[in-house]
Amino acid sequence: MAKVLKGPPTWIAQMPALLIGADVGEKPNFMAVAWAGMANCEPPIVSAAIRPAQHTLTGIRAHGEFSVNVPSQSQYKKVDFCGLNFGASVNKAQVCGFSNYYGTLQHAPLIEERAVNPECSAVQITELDSRCLVLGKVADIHASEECVSADGKIDFLRVNPPVFLDNPTRKYCTVGTAKAEAFRVGVEL
Repeated sequence: MAKVLKGPPTWIAQMPALLIGADVGEKPNFMAVAWAGMANCEPPIVSAAIRPAQHTLTGIRAHGEFSVNVPSQSQYKKVDFCGLNFGASVNKAQVCGFSNYYGTLQHAPLIEERAVNPECSAVQITELDSRCLVLGKVADIHASEECVSADGKIDFLRVNPPVFLDNPTRKYCTVGTAKAEAFRVGVEL
């Protein structure tokens, strides 16, 4: 297979389409983020790369708390709206009709309409050249009952979260269908 050198990209493959939430002043604010994921398993720590000027980052810095709201596939328009608008100018929670609530943490607003909602305590914010890498220890996870399997685990096939494909595609897509059992199919080789 022939390869073409493309230089350093800002992506590896598909990225999650998430909403990061934090209280800024007296109101909850949410921003869309795709550069995010798990950074550690014990304790569970999530990572999110956020532009320094983002309104939500102001709230994370002020309170040391944030939420990660995982949408279902049908909610991509509201994710996109939150990515297109700046929280200092628009009350995104109000425009999107989010029903907000709080769990264990007092300044990590959660969105009722999202399928899965980890709430996190910021443990580190590292200044990079164009982003701040925020690491958050997961305090608890809220999951919609319809997304929890009989054995009590979150079933992400039921959640069906959208993923973001960057340049040149710039599309929200579905995760797709299950193809094989992980940690089993490779045994066949």
